[in-house]
Amino acid sequence: FVAGAIAACGAVTITNPLEVVKTRMQLQGELNRKAALHPPSASGALPVRLYKNTLSALVTIAKHEGVGGLQRGLGAAYVYQIAMNGVRLGSYEPVKRLLLRWSSHEQGSTAVDPFWCRVVAGGTAGATGALLGSPLFLVKTRLQSYSKQLGMGYQHQYRGVWHALRSVFRNEGGAAGLYHGAGAAVLRTSVGSAVQLTTYDSCKVAVMQRFGLADGLPAHMAASFLTGIVVCCAMNPFDVVSTRVYNQGHDPVTGSGRLYRGPIDCFVKTIRAEGIAGLYKGIGAHYLRIGPHTILTFVFL
Repeated sequence: FVAGAIAACGAVTITNPLEVVKTRMQLQGELNRKAALHPPSASGALPVRLYKNTLSALVTIAKHEGVGGLQRGLGAAYVYQIAMNGVRLGSYEPVKRLLLRWSSHEQGSTAVDPFWCRVVAGGTAGATGALLGSPLFLVKTRLQSYSKQLGMGYQHQYRGVWHALRSVFRNEGGAAGLYHGAGAAVLRTSVGSAVQLTTYDSCKVAVMQRFGLADGLPAHMAASFLTGIVVCCAMNPFDVVSTRVYNQGHDPVTGSGRLYRGPIDCFVKTIRAEGIAGLYKGIGAHYLRIGPHTILTFVFL
């Protein structure tokens, strides 16, 4: 648990600017068929489409918000990584061993544990971590999307992590409000974890066997690079949905979100308004974040 949490926090320190970019690009043009756009400023100084690609987004945010803008939500990201990834990475091996015992599989009898076992263990570990960390993911998403000049989606104004948690608890239905969107997070992280932890094991063994590498840094980096590609392609639609469900405003009359009733409703509305491409918004920033993040997490471990 401790190793998993420390590894994830070390990785997120480096990759958080890309997470900020990814979050805003996923919210840009939300449910807008024209894909995009943010109202121009009164002075006309800012372009209508604020974030054209990952690099331009990094430059734009740095120019108008400074380094602090690129590290928005970092405190929430740390606590989230401790809660979610500490459990996710720390529970994967114990869950896998338990499944192997239940299935009477002789551990070590093959180079790689059974595929189904790694999928179930990865998904279970991810779902558990996501459920525990859901309030922090909600806060992290809202802090990262907020900007006086460059914000995307519904804008929540919080002074910090604890103020955000108190505000949600007070204004959005108590403890239940802190878990709005938890279903989307569990879906997102279950898919991501099942793919990441399963693919990483397989890629590492394949790379070691193909190139005769020892179980060291080169093998870990190669496996992490390949894993990042697969994870990003599989996870991005769920990531977009999760970001949008968490960031939407709260309707005090109905007690639910202003835009979406849940993750399935978000999937349907996004596809109707933006097409399949809407589910792949921010994929460039997502890969640039998840590739290094995966490498750094497993290297720190």
